[in-house]
Amino acid sequence: MRQPSVISRRAAAAAISLVVVSGAVACGPEGAGAGGGGAAGAAGKPQKGGTLTILNSEAQSDFDPARLYTSGGGNVPSLVFRTLTTRNREDGAEGAKVVPDLATDTGRPNKDATEWTFTLKDGLKYEDGTAITTADVKYGIERSFAAELSGGAPYLRDWLIGGDTYEGPYKAGADGKKGKELASIVTPDPRTIVFKLKKPEGEFPFVATQTQFAPVPKAKDTGVKYEEHPVSSGPYKVVRNENDGERLTLERNPHWSEKNDEERKAYPDRIDVRSGLDAAVINQRLSTSSGADAAAVTTDTNLGPAELAQIGSDKALAARVGTGHFGYTNYLAFNPKVKPFDDIRVRQAISYAINRTSVVNAAGGSALAEPATTFLPAQKSFGYTPYDHFPAGKTGDPAKARQLLKEAGHPNGLAITLTHSTAQNRETSPEVATAVQEALKQAGITVKLEGLENNAYNEKRRSAKDAPGFFLSRWGADWPAGGPFLAPIFDGRQIVTDGSNYNHAQLNDPAVNKEIDEINKLTDLSAAAQRWGALDKKIGEQALDVPLFHPVYKRLVGKDVKNVVISDWTGVLDVSQVAVK
Repeated sequence: MRQPSVISRRAAAAAISLVVVSGAVACGPEGAGAGGGGAAGAAGKPQKGGTLTILNSEAQSDFDPARLYTSGGGNVPSLVFRTLTTRNREDGAEGAKVVPDLATDTGRPNKDATEWTFTLKDGLKYEDGTAITTADVKYGIERSFAAELSGGAPYLRDWLIGGDTYEGPYKAGADGKKGKELASIVTPDPRTIVFKLKKPEGEFPFVATQTQFAPVPKAKDTGVKYEEHPVSSGPYKVVRNENDGERLTLERNPHWSEKNDEERKAYPDRIDVRSGLDAAVINQRLSTSSGADAAAVTTDTNLGPAELAQIGSDKALAARVGTGHFGYTNYLAFNPKVKPFDDIRVRQAISYAINRTSVVNAAGGSALAEPATTFLPAQKSFGYTPYDHFPAGKTGDPAKARQLLKEAGHPNGLAITLTHSTAQNRETSPEVATAVQEALKQAGITVKLEGLENNAYNEKRRSAKDAPGFFLSRWGADWPAGGPFLAPIFDGRQIVTDGSNYNHAQLNDPAVNKEIDEINKLTDLSAAAQRWGALDKKIGEQALDVPLFHPVYKRLVGKDVKNVVISDWTGVLDVSQVAVK
């Protein structure tokens, strides 16, 4: 699962005084881009040149394509690492599509989608001018299996034949020799690469966007030190990496050609990434936009409710706020193995009792959270199918909840415990937990709040053996489709008994498992999306969770920033499109 980009926790609660600035702006966010997400930047046509500054809370650590999880840390890795496919770099829903990158197309499957073939474009080069080959792509993937380079997405280990036992090219095999290859990746010539899978995977083109698919020249591989100077296949190369990504400086790769890269605009000459900054300071600097900060953005820091309230009174400043939607759902999870949650009527009662208005307010208000009644996010690419099996209106239906509790043998109500994190976030926070507590009280349900330190909370909710019966949880997809959203949560074969388990309900329904397999065979992504939506609606009837809200991201850009693009794939500003002149 991809975690959402870091939200400005401290800024959400702090009422800092934003300096009102008068930038030259075109129009407000409502009219910017197909998705209405891109902020209006400074007027004028984007031009090449200048330095883009990125101000972030978290460091761009582990800058190695094997160790990065998807596009980790916003979009910075995609400036250096190209992959076989990539996301379409456009606003809104159009940005949720997968398109070719290093490859000529998004892959060619065999009849049952168990084999995928890609062909590289002509003229691809690294920063040193040497040619990029499929052997480099194969090696880049193989090294991601090494234990010392762990941290990337797990799909290839599960999907490739032999991936579950492969340990990478560094460890010696039974014959004592290193450099063992993964036989399920075949490179018949320098431009062709074939992947052989254990089972049908119609969404393989999405997986090929992940950084493990970035080419790595074997002769330049320095193992765990590779992150200090990875060899660039993208428009920028690393010229400085201090304190494990705390200060990252990128400059143009002279051998990158825009002729074979239709997605990245690469306007600035230089990218200066500065991390480890306080969230409130980041937003203050972007608001003031003095000096280099006028050409600055953030890829990990949101605006909070107090800041948005102050910004709203100034049209020029408000026009520099971009809005993003990333496929993510915050929800109440049930463990039906724990009483009384083994009774569907109790789960239904809680579903009816929820006051989504108070939950949304606790999560920052309607500008930062949208109420949810479906598990899948409200985006076409996921297969979103509207449904509300337990209609509670905006503020809940306590009368219906009491009726169901009575039918379940609890005429005088019941007492339960809700587990949540004590971390100050707007997803699993004490504020959200308290809103749930107060709503359920109206239905005769007394809720005791169990707040745990974040690491302890995550460990407990992900334990198949010790998970509580009722807790706040969340899930985000690694790409905008139904597969990585529903399968980890509801596929019984993905229940993990001795590690991190995300199938909280421990649902192991043969019919659900079979439908997941059937959808995975589809290479027509539109048809697959419809099936995912129908499956979501069907599973929803069992009241195994209570969808609460989908987060919304609000971020400032400097007054001289142009060409802001925010897609529904990432929900954050795409730095490959930004211009500062």
